[in-house]
Amino acid sequence: MTDLLRRHSPDLFNLCFHGIGTPKRELEADEEQYWVEVDQFEEMLGLIRRYAFIHITFDDGNASDLTCALPALLRHGLTASFFVVAGRIDTPGSLTSDGVRALVRSGMRVGAHGLAHRPWRSLDDNGLEAEMHATRTIADVAGVPIREAACPFGSYDRRVLRALRHHGFRLVYTVDGGHAKRGAWLQPRYTIRRDDTPTDIERLACPPRSAAFTSTVRVGKTLIKRLR
Repeated sequence: MTDLLRRHSPDLFNLCFHGIGTPKRELEADEEQYWVEVDQFEEMLGLIRRYAFIHITFDDGNASDLTCALPALLRHGLTASFFVVAGRIDTPGSLTSDGVRALVRSGMRVGAHGLAHRPWRSLDDNGLEAEMHATRTIADVAGVPIREAACPFGSYDRRVLRALRHHGFRLVYTVDGGHAKRGAWLQPRYTIRRDDTPTDIERLACPPRSAAFTSTVRVGKTLIKRLR
């Protein structure tokens, strides 16, 4: 990657991983496309460590967060944010309570991914409130305040964002793709899929000037989601 592309890199480029290696639970429909191999993950970290503006996140609280992701992150001197589904803690294939605390002790951030991995936009007010309150469970397990959330399935609208603000979340992550401004409350992420390579990540993280139009279109789509 040339110095020119490095100079035009954005403030932040957020990545969203899900699972690494072999799943230890029954996956949801089409979920397997978001799992990457152990060697593939290692290669990606080798690229990511070169760019301080790339931020790593994990959704769903899979057991591989502890067994695969954490050791690899530590070897590469990287940190990440892990968004946990409260209702899956201590269930087969997911993080245990001790595992959540181990992430915190290792310098990782832990955030909320709801109660039952449901698309928040589809829920009624009572259901949405239950998802927000699941943060208390995660905080009790982690032993630290939970101030960040990731919307399951990237599902949000104005009502969901209003609820997240009401419950005091400092940062909210989506899967809208594209780049993020450092310090912005709403943080888009690029979702890693099983066929992605380090080259793909570098190309997306350090786009040439000609990609400006695509970025503008993506910002417009995000604005529509926030207003609907």
